[in-house]
Amino acid sequence: MRNRPLPKQVVFVLQDHSLVLDWAGPAEALRLASLEITALKLAAEPFELRFVSAHAEATGSVGVQLQALEPLPDTLPLGSWVVLVGRTSAAEQRQPQPPQALMAWLARLSPGREGLRLVTVCSGALLAARAGLLAGRRATTHHQHLNDLARLAPGCTVLQDRVFVEDGEVFTSAGVTAGIDLALHLIARHAGELVAARVAEQMAVALRRGPADPELSPLLAHRQHLSARLHRVQDAVSEAPAQDWSIERMAAFAATTPRTLSRLFAQHGGVSPQAYVRGVRLAVARRALEAGASVAAASETAGFSTELQLRRAWAAAGWPGTPSAARRAAR
Repeated sequence: MRNRPLPKQVVFVLQDHSLVLDWAGPAEALRLASLEITALKLAAEPFELRFVSAHAEATGSVGVQLQALEPLPDTLPLGSWVVLVGRTSAAEQRQPQPPQALMAWLARLSPGREGLRLVTVCSGALLAARAGLLAGRRATTHHQHLNDLARLAPGCTVLQDRVFVEDGEVFTSAGVTAGIDLALHLIARHAGELVAARVAEQMAVALRRGPADPELSPLLAHRQHLSARLHRVQDAVSEAPAQDWSIERMAAFAATTPRTLSRLFAQHGGVSPQAYVRGVRLAVARRALEAGASVAAASETAGFSTELQLRRAWAAAGWPGTPSAARRAAR
């Protein structure tokens, strides 16, 4: 029997008056992702959430009392994620300097070394800046704190009008709910777009990206909706793209008629059922090519009947080059 992977440690660093949604939203997304990873029997590690602080107790932004918080750990397992969250504006003004013990702990962090990943939500970027963790990086934060971030980290390129920014193993996000957007992005990177889509569906939030971030993967595209019937069909196609996905078979998954399914796709996804299947198959084929598969093998894996069918779909989608060129570039 295959050994189950050890959980990936995600360490949320909390202070007094931390914004509850900054950490509760991403934490809930990660919890749901772990359930999906286990249910789908994926190779990705589930997440183990830890909540640490310089003090054993803290008061949340809405007055909730947080108790039995872990002390700041002396060491972190390989590949850990450290999440810094924002505080209320009143707390920032009243006590801008974080506890010395926390600053000393942060100063020892080195994002990128031993797989350590730094994630900030909202004004959590200011905490990272005070600890010198954003020097030479590109980053963002809540729009009300952009000038503060530039002042605290003069060597940082501060980007505005962004939902989140990725710079190596440092991920920074804008205000409050942007932390959920970033969590979904990280989940997709860690466990795949299907898991991220399922988590977004359960949390009843739309998958989105910042205006300057890369276009959504075809596995995530057309899923910014709350139609449970349509999500069932999209999940099924994403799980087994090589199967025969006639419109009648897809309609059966939605427990509706082919005509109604076409209407649901047009209304909620902005695409036809056939075009959606083709987009998923193209995404699967491209991943296979980038992993070194031959054009023939990639075509079969994705559900294209022939290499020619893959090439025609590739050209019809307006993707640059050819499947063979994509494979060569990846190699």
